[in-house]
Amino acid sequence: TANPHTALWLAGIFVIISQLKINVTNAYAGSIAWGNFFSRLTHNHPGRVVWLLFNVSIALLLMELGLYQAFEEILITYSTLVVAWFGALVADLVINKPLGLSPKHIEFRRSHLFDINPVGVGSMLIASSIGIAANFGAFGVKAEALAAFLALLTPFITAPLIAWLTRGRYYLCRPEDEETEADTHKHQCKLCENSFDAEDTSTCPSYSGHICSLCCSLDARCGNQCRPKAHFTAQTSALFSKIFPAKINWALHSVTGHFLGIFGLTGLIIAGLLSLVYFAQSRNALLDPDQIGHILWQVFFLLLLITGILIWLYVLAQKSARFALNEAQMHAELLETEVNAHKATALKLKQAKDEADAANSAKSRYLSGVSHELRTPLNTIYGYAQLMEANTALADKERKIATVIRRSGSHLSDVIEGLLEISKIEARKLEIHRDKVPIKQLIEQLSEMFRPIAGAKGISFEVHYQSEPPNLVAADEKRLRQVLLNLISNAIKFTPRGKVQLDIFYRNEVARFTVTDTGVGIAPEDQEKIFEPFVRLFDQRTQNVTGTGLGLSITKLLVDLMGGNIEIQSEPGKGSRFILSILLPGVAGDYDEEEVHTPITGYQGPRRTIMVVDNEPTHRQLIHDFLEPMGFEVMDASSGQECLNIIADTPVDLFLLDISMPVMNGWELSERIQALHASTPIVMLSAEPFEDVSRHPSYNRHFAYIGKPVRINILLNRIRTALDLQWIYQRNEEPVLMPEPAIQSAPSGDSGLLQEIMQFARIGYLSGVVEIIDQMEAQNYDREWIAELRRLSEQCDLDGIITAVQNREHDSED
Repeated sequence: TANPHTALWLAGIFVIISQLKINVTNAYAGSIAWGNFFSRLTHNHPGRVVWLLFNVSIALLLMELGLYQAFEEILITYSTLVVAWFGALVADLVINKPLGLSPKHIEFRRSHLFDINPVGVGSMLIASSIGIAANFGAFGVKAEALAAFLALLTPFITAPLIAWLTRGRYYLCRPEDEETEADTHKHQCKLCENSFDAEDTSTCPSYSGHICSLCCSLDARCGNQCRPKAHFTAQTSALFSKIFPAKINWALHSVTGHFLGIFGLTGLIIAGLLSLVYFAQSRNALLDPDQIGHILWQVFFLLLLITGILIWLYVLAQKSARFALNEAQMHAELLETEVNAHKATALKLKQAKDEADAANSAKSRYLSGVSHELRTPLNTIYGYAQLMEANTALADKERKIATVIRRSGSHLSDVIEGLLEISKIEARKLEIHRDKVPIKQLIEQLSEMFRPIAGAKGISFEVHYQSEPPNLVAADEKRLRQVLLNLISNAIKFTPRGKVQLDIFYRNEVARFTVTDTGVGIAPEDQEKIFEPFVRLFDQRTQNVTGTGLGLSITKLLVDLMGGNIEIQSEPGKGSRFILSILLPGVAGDYDEEEVHTPITGYQGPRRTIMVVDNEPTHRQLIHDFLEPMGFEVMDASSGQECLNIIADTPVDLFLLDISMPVMNGWELSERIQALHASTPIVMLSAEPFEDVSRHPSYNRHFAYIGKPVRINILLNRIRTALDLQWIYQRNEEPVLMPEPAIQSAPSGDSGLLQEIMQFARIGYLSGVVEIIDQMEAQNYDREWIAELRRLSEQCDLDGIITAVQNREHDSED
């Protein structure tokens, strides 16, 4: 019933679509083969679509040239090649593998294969040659008819034979231990960063990791490092070296040899194609074979001319590419060597740093342990010296000796603290605290300290405020005091005449302290060195100045830690100026005065009980001797358990606990006490550095912390605050005013006492020095000078005493 014309049209369209589908599908299948072949040959893969269009274009050209008829006639030759390839493949699978002539598994990864395997390539070439020769009638009519079968069956003989002769060593180019058949994990490709199964990845020595098969095929920079003897160039070079002498082999590997080889192979391919055209067209009766041959010869030579130029350019480009690749690989190896050297150096530096840190840590632990051991007896010495100094029943001489002992103990405590501070600065563990500092009171204390020292040298010390600072500032009082003390003492030390001046300028919460002197000055090349540890400048002007060379280095480190800045301006012979700029924000509130200056004899109210817990009996006795005369009931315990046993039946108003005790330390005991008596205040005593104690989790739960050696004034201040006491002070009688004796200098020509005090100072006999000072005072020596000698003796500054006496002798001679 349908229209026959419509059915015809539909049938035609269906045939066209089917043919298009079949041809495009074949072209795409061919593009896969083209892509795989050229990706391995050129290490480039432009995409399947490119090769699809390439195949379609070839088909269109062949149709337009009318050569399909000729190709149809020689299809049997092409089929012989395909059958030979198929036979070689099947022979390897069904014969070589069962016989063990080839590996049991099938390997597709390029990095594991030789480019040329004589088993497959050789058997295919032999089979193809026999099949093509038979097809052209070389073995008779029957062999011509069976040419395809001959090409198919020949590999079943040649493939096992070649595999046996080569012992199967051209299948895999990697040793068996690198195979990954049993690996079930996925690996990430170093280039594309995608994950693949182990069968699709290889270990690449160039990229030091796994690489997928596609990236391996496309990469051209590795230089086949994974298979140096398995690529085509290496195989051909090995083959030529066995066949040709060394000179010929060298010539073949030159640029000319490469050109001739590629040119000859390309010429054979062109000649073969043109021969196919000639034989196909010579059968046409309408065409003259001689004329066709003459034309094809002309075309052949023209193509050889163009091909020769293009091949020469290609060979030169390949040479340049190889040279560039070799250069890149050489630089990469150099960089890798340098990187490895840097890694080795970094490792050695890290090891050296670790060793230095370990040594520094060991030194810090040693200093901390030594300081703790020194503080233990020092606490007793310092404490009893305070008791003797406050005891009015003693003679003045004994009280003065007690004062010297107490000052010496304080000086030794400061030295120990300085050692720990240097260690912490070096270990970068020093902590900066935020205190309320009465800045003007601090400056006044420094002024009172240094004005007599400067006067003893014959120079003046002045303090000037260029602007009014706030009453209280936020700063680390101890560090700020230390910095200013170091700067002023250095200025006085290196100023033989003139004056030292401290100027204070405050604006926008930034304080600027300027210490100016008229001393020896510092040369420009030495101004950076003076901040280095243990650096001292020796010349004629400074040879008599003593010191360790640590003051300015510690000052610089402390200023940096506090976020400040220190500058130096100096001119040799005219003096120096140190400018310290530091942020000191003003704060509100009252200053908590730590010390009590008036002697205390007791307190008002009921008697209070204080428990002292310390494993050192001398420390317990010292606290007992401190507090019992003031009316306190003092109980003591040598351990934490003993303390707990006592307080189970006896109420206690205040606990003084030592931190470092065996079995149960002070922190553990305080937790037990707080569980029983939560409202009873606890004061912790320790010879450990404050920074270490303040890090303890229980630190903030206690009333106060007092470091050893214990100062009576600080201890009494803490007790007063904790127990809310009112002290009873000693009544002082009004002194009888006596006429002051006339001041006189040292007796003329009599330097016996001066020589004696210098001798005692040189041998370190401090008590003898004090006795001589008393004798000088009795003989009406200069009061200011005697006061300076007493101050130096109280500070145990024997070198300072020697210098002061030498200056006095010099002034007497003048």
